[in-house]
Amino acid sequence: MENRRIKVLVIDDSALIRSVMKEIIDREKDMECVGAAPDPLVAREMIKSLNPDVLTLDVEMPKMDGLDFLERLMRLRPMPVVMVSTLTERGSDITFRALELGAVDFVSKPKMDIAHGMEEYALEITDKIRAAAQAHVHTKKTVAPMVIQERLSADVILPSNVPGRFSSTEKLIIIGASTGGTEAIKEVLVRLPADVPGILVTQHMPENFTKSFAERLNSLCKISVKEAENNERILPGHAYIAPGHSHLLLKRSGANYMTELSQGPPVNRHRPSVDVLFRSAANYAGANALGIILTGMGKDGAQGLLEMKNAGCHTIAQDEATCVVFGMPKEAIAMGGACEVLPLQNIAQRTMTYLAQHSGKGNRV
Repeated sequence: MENRRIKVLVIDDSALIRSVMKEIIDREKDMECVGAAPDPLVAREMIKSLNPDVLTLDVEMPKMDGLDFLERLMRLRPMPVVMVSTLTERGSDITFRALELGAVDFVSKPKMDIAHGMEEYALEITDKIRAAAQAHVHTKKTVAPMVIQERLSADVILPSNVPGRFSSTEKLIIIGASTGGTEAIKEVLVRLPADVPGILVTQHMPENFTKSFAERLNSLCKISVKEAENNERILPGHAYIAPGHSHLLLKRSGANYMTELSQGPPVNRHRPSVDVLFRSAANYAGANALGIILTGMGKDGAQGLLEMKNAGCHTIAQDEATCVVFGMPKEAIAMGGACEVLPLQNIAQRTMTYLAQHSGKGNRV
């Protein structure tokens, strides 16, 4: 029996954008655009009559602001939403407010004057619709399976199993996430004390957003949070967010842990890639690092988490019940890369307990 296609309702005040989105969606065998609404008031009636699986929602619209509509929708009829707006490109608080309200993910509007980028954009938006269709938004929906198009592995950035050369007991926390990860990362970081070991984070996110994301976290957390720069020393009490344009890697310089940024090819179709960060931690920190994989579509990070575990790291995967999309953690667990599987709200406390129990115990890396 053939799988039912994902029903998508497009909400945007631009007739051109509605037309482009419909064309992109209808080209996919596993989804269909069942309707296109010019404003939230029309959309409200179309949701009732069409019963879509996923909404794409603009922020700036007549008659009702997109965020106001999203807030009402999540209160009265929770369903997966992907935000699509020119406002998201500026990395403003509007995007993160939408995610806080319950939007699964976001994507900027296509630039209609850059035709050569449309295929890549189409791939991005359809991947995010598939992830949204499988997201946990109060109830689970039965939809067509995700189509994940894997490309290069972390081998294109750095080899695995680099020979160890240094001895250290300094600890590190290494975190990777994708769909739903902005809120999951916030949930972990806000619970950590100011004297926590240095933290490296890779979240799949466009480059216009990572600086804004880091600044937002910095305003909420006891620790200092910043967008990572190349070749900076990793300090306790600090978290470094991978910039959207580069892979973030851990390296060593003498006795110090340092950051390294690479604009090498995308890995698993992502730059930054979680697999790249995790592999670098396995190579250069060994058992001094603790690896955490959070909610996300696909399997980026699963192989890297296994490599961290095999290098002696303690590893934690977020459980299915608290994930927005149980993709990356599921793959990591299936590969045997997770020492523990925990609900999101327990990860920070377990991290600190484990580090306290193993403080002063280093290894040669």
